[in-house]
Amino acid sequence: MTRIFPMKRSTPIHQLILAVVLLNLFACKSNENNEDVRVPYTVPDSLMKTLVIDTVKISNLTYAIKFNGAVDFNTDKMINIFPLISGTVQDVNVMQGDQVKAGQVLGIVKSAEVANYNAALINAETNVRLTAKQLDQQQDLFKSGLASKVDITSAEVNYEQALAARTAAQKILRINGNNTSGEYLIKSPIDGFIVQKNVTNSMSIRTDNNLPMFTVSNLKNVWVEANVYEENIGKVHEGDEAEVTTISYPDKVFKGKVDKLMNVLDPNSKVMKMKVVLDNPGFILKPQMFATVTVNNTENQQAIRISSTDLIFDHSQYYVIILKGPKEVQIRSVDVASINGKVAYIKNGVSKGDRLIGSQAVLIYGSLNN
Repeated sequence: MTRIFPMKRSTPIHQLILAVVLLNLFACKSNENNEDVRVPYTVPDSLMKTLVIDTVKISNLTYAIKFNGAVDFNTDKMINIFPLISGTVQDVNVMQGDQVKAGQVLGIVKSAEVANYNAALINAETNVRLTAKQLDQQQDLFKSGLASKVDITSAEVNYEQALAARTAAQKILRINGNNTSGEYLIKSPIDGFIVQKNVTNSMSIRTDNNLPMFTVSNLKNVWVEANVYEENIGKVHEGDEAEVTTISYPDKVFKGKVDKLMNVLDPNSKVMKMKVVLDNPGFILKPQMFATVTVNNTENQQAIRISSTDLIFDHSQYYVIILKGPKEVQIRSVDVASINGKVAYIKNGVSKGDRLIGSQAVLIYGSLNN
């Protein structure tokens, strides 16, 4: 015989426990739904007014090629001063690095040669006066019938030869400083700087010296000599625009042009030398400074172009922030083809006409990721 047990009736305590459990379940579900709903990020009005907005464009792809080099003198604006006479150097009053003016006396050479040149000029002037008087006498005698035509012709020849000798003596003395006191004045032929000095007081010099006494260079423009490796030889050309930066002035960019390509490789380093001519405002570029030369090589290939300030690099990936409106801001990953200074070229990720945030981008990127 089967026995039937009556069901137990639920007590008030059981009903209370059940109600609490159900209430907690509904509360957790409600919290999960609330977490799934995120409030869209809105750019504050105060920030919106200060933002720089860039527009994506299409242009020819340009690669920046960098070369290492050094600042050097512009040899077209450099003068070596060699001794024209032998003697003893005195009164040297300049040092290497001094700025000088054209015609400024750099030193004095005491020389017997200059004294002889002065004596030669005095003799030539005396001979001119003597032959001039002899010519006058022969002309008076000819009028009186006491001299022949041949005598006058001979006197004229002597006078003309004396004039030629005086002219030669004057030119020789002028070439050697035109100083009549027996001293040779070493003068700067141009405005510039003393970049080399090889003489001192009481030093004896000769005309066959291998080294110049002074080297003066006009540093208003300088050369930068850079090394071009074989793989880049076909990418640089004479006349190309170039940008030069230095360690001394990292925030300054000097504009110049490729002036000359040597067209031969150095047998040891296997590089081709390239010379870039630069203006040197304020003479701030010094010879032998290390420099980096950047030449932009433009290819006949279209690419997406944005400002490099639009890029955000995070977790080994580049991102940009696209702005469609104060409440429509989104992060977009992009693939970068190359970065050329202030310009970046993009393979994919953005399209022509997209508006990108170019300032405060990192701040907004952080807010979007929170």
